[in-house]
Amino acid sequence: MPHFRFLAVLLASALVLASFGASAASPENTLYLDLKDGRVVIELRPDLAPKHVARVKQLVKEGFYNGLTFHRVIGGFMAQTGDPKGDGTGGSKYPDLPAEFSKASFKRGTVGAARGGNPNSANSQFFICFEATPHLDGQYTVWGQVIEGMQFADGIKKGQGANGEVANPDKIIKMQLASDAR
Repeated sequence: MPHFRFLAVLLASALVLASFGASAASPENTLYLDLKDGRVVIELRPDLAPKHVARVKQLVKEGFYNGLTFHRVIGGFMAQTGDPKGDGTGGSKYPDLPAEFSKASFKRGTVGAARGGNPNSANSQFFICFEATPHLDGQYTVWGQVIEGMQFADGIKKGQGANGEVANPDKIIKMQLASDAR
């Protein structure tokens, strides 16, 4: 009987450790988004969108996102940023990305690539969902998930009207990969 008890404890320990490991993102795939109220931690999902994640990492390392505004924020829906023009029409100096649609659902804290009417027009802009938004499933690329600090994303200044344009918008203070954080 002692062997069975030992095996049961060993199996239970392994399951606990596996559950922690399954949800813990590596530092190379963890993004820190610093806002006025605190830090939002995003797990990058290269398994779903390798090209988008590679682009985000490239832009983060270049400091591209630092100081950019949340130009479109709709309460109960999402907060959009990543446009150097600040009006939803800009992008990085790099070419647009092909869509990487997946079966992943847009839920609270999902980070997706913003795009125009062409599914292959994503570049640098992204949005964070405040609530589940199933109408986006399969229509936009999911490249991340907020794993900590969603309350700080909730505090981003909301816009007015149907388009959510924000007067005097909140800004990204700094974005960095956890592996590069000092």
